[in-house]
Amino acid sequence: MLLPLLLRRPAAPVLLPPCVRALYGGGAPRPPGQLLLRRRLLPRVGAPSRGRRSRSQQEEWRTRNKTVLTYIAAAGVGMIGLSYAAVPLYRLYCQASGLGGTAVAGHDTELVATMTPVKERVLKVTFNADTHASMQWNFRPQQTEIYVVPGETALAFYRAKNPTDKAIIGISTYNVVPFEAGQYFNKIQCFCFEEQRLNPHEEVDMPVFFYIDPEFDEDPQMARVDTITLSYTFFEAKEGQRLPVPGYAFS
Repeated sequence: MLLPLLLRRPAAPVLLPPCVRALYGGGAPRPPGQLLLRRRLLPRVGAPSRGRRSRSQQEEWRTRNKTVLTYIAAAGVGMIGLSYAAVPLYRLYCQASGLGGTAVAGHDTELVATMTPVKERVLKVTFNADTHASMQWNFRPQQTEIYVVPGETALAFYRAKNPTDKAIIGISTYNVVPFEAGQYFNKIQCFCFEEQRLNPHEEVDMPVFFYIDPEFDEDPQMARVDTITLSYTFFEAKEGQRLPVPGYAFS
């Protein structure tokens, strides 16, 4: 008889320790799902660490930008230096190849002795003379034009005079028009790129001994060319002065 009475007795309340009651809020037990949700939300407070990471990335980008700018500046300085060095190198190349309307420097004596003139191809060579604004010489060609054929040598003269009461040293540059004909215009003797000293009121004749290569007649680009202009410009030789690149207009 005692067994049914024991079974009907109401269950005694479960006394939880204080730490467990504080965890559950001091009241009725909360479902386990709410406890897990609370535990998962706690570690997500991390905004300050992201801010530090963002600042470090910005500093890294600034460092990279400074490095790139340094490389660009160094490349620019290097290109400027090469441009100054390229002027004399380009002039030498033009003299050897005729590029930019520059007459070819030097000659092959054997070729001059053995080349065959192309009699049926007559060309007119005109002459031009200029002086730089700071140059006080009087400079002009002795003849305005001559007629030559490819493979035949020709001689022309320029005249220079110093009308001042002081000695002046001059130096000249030149080009050929049309520019494409420069590779066939060969100088045997010329006063270009050499310092010429004229005393006060001195006057001199300067010869140009040249020929046009017979291959001029075989070049299809030269088929319609019947006039070639040889132009010289004199500058006063001064320390540190740079001559213009042959084949380009002078300012």
